[in-house]
Amino acid sequence: MLNFSEESVERADETLLEQSFTADCLALLRALVESAAAKEGLDDSRLGEFVLAVDEIACNAVEHAGGGGHLVLRRLDSALECLITDAGPGFTPELPRTPPELDSTGGRGLWLAHLLTDRLTITTGTTGAAVTLLMYLP
Repeated sequence: MLNFSEESVERADETLLEQSFTADCLALLRALVESAAAKEGLDDSRLGEFVLAVDEIACNAVEHAGGGGHLVLRRLDSALECLITDAGPGFTPELPRTPPELDSTGGRGLWLAHLLTDRLTITTGTTGAAVTLLMYLP
């Protein structure tokens, strides 16, 4: 498991959205995440960053893990947490600390999601991956 922030977040979970997805419904998924996150108080710039990060990870699930995944968006006491899981073959999580080269064929989605969110956690196995994105509320 990779965890790129050590800060603790209180866990008074409230599920805001739970949705399975495929490539055909990524636009709808973005709209649902945006609407739910806006209702919870993310301001414009942070809202756009969160939605983009979620979209990058969902697109990775579609492209690299069998065509789809499952998203759960939760409200914690002071943050939004989005868990995206898939049933793909798993992978060795390596997060570039610098942007991938322009001619690189991969790595941008994870790098960008890490850059845009307050915490990115990756758990992988032989039958899938789970990526958790966290964004603190103002």
